Formats: sequence, structure tokens, C-alpha cells
Amino acid sequence: MKKPQADPVIARNRKAAHDYHLGESWEAGIVLEGSEVKALRAGRASLVGGFVDVDNREVWMHGVHIPQYAQAHWVNDGSRRKRKLLLHRAQIDKIERLVTESGRTIVPVTLYFKDGRAKVEIALARGKKTWDKRHALAEREAGREAEREVSRRMKGRRD
Repeated sequence: MKKPQADPVIARNRKAAHDYHLGESWEAGIVLEGSEVKALRAGRASLVGGFVDVDNREVWMHGVHIPQYAQAHWVNDGSRRKRKLLLHRAQIDKIERLVTESGRTIVPVTLYFKDGRAKVEIALARGKKTWDKRHALAEREAGREAEREVSRRMKGRRD
């Protein structure tokens, strides 16, 4: 019997974790057209620079790059067009309330397939200041140095 594999991740927005403090997250479906699904299955997408907007009680994702599929018809859709996200009404209302009250933004974090359907994880984000970014880098470097020291001692080195 074949083991069920984890859902394949198409793209991650690692820059979002660097530029923002990420909060609550939601999973949303994406309305795609034509050959965009085949381009995603080929693993070609970029979430960098993408953001989510609530307009007229509908949620739209802007700035996400899904390139044109080469074997598709010559009239392909725009690669950075806005795409509608599918969420429950209560989730949309909550997102709209959080964004308008707190002045935060919504960013796409992960793009993946789940049960054969393209999904995107979106998260509530608050911008980091420059010193926050430097602090996060310093913490990560200190953690790496501690791991190196533990590894060195486990191997019996006294350097």
C-alpha cells in the first residue's frame, strides 16, 4: 500500500516572515483560469510582493506571480492579475473588521495543493521596524552559534 504524501507546497513567502509579524491565518481557495493550474502543478509561482485586499465583501489577492504555461494557447491570462479568494462569509467579515480596525494587512504565506485544489494560506500581518528585523537576525545567528557549540562538544572537540 502506498503511503499518502503530504500536500505539495508550490511556493512559500519567506520574505513575509522577515518583513512582518504574522498573526492569525486562514486557508482560502483560489479562483484560477485556464492554464494557471498547470503552471502551478509545474511548481512555478511566486508570492513575494503579494497582498490581499477586501473589496465589496469579496477577498482579492494582488501581485502574486503565476507565469504563463508554455504549452497553453497563445492567449494566456496576465501573470500578475488579481485573483479572487474563496472564504466563508464569517471569515471575510472578520478579516475586513481586523484590517479596518487595526490598520494591518493580509499577506499570502503559502501556496499549495490540497485534495487536488489550489489553496493559499493568508495571514494577518503587522509591519516590522528596521530594529525588529535586526533583532530577529541576531536571535537566529545566536541560535545557530549555540547549535554549533553543542554539536562541537558532542563530537568531543574542545576548540
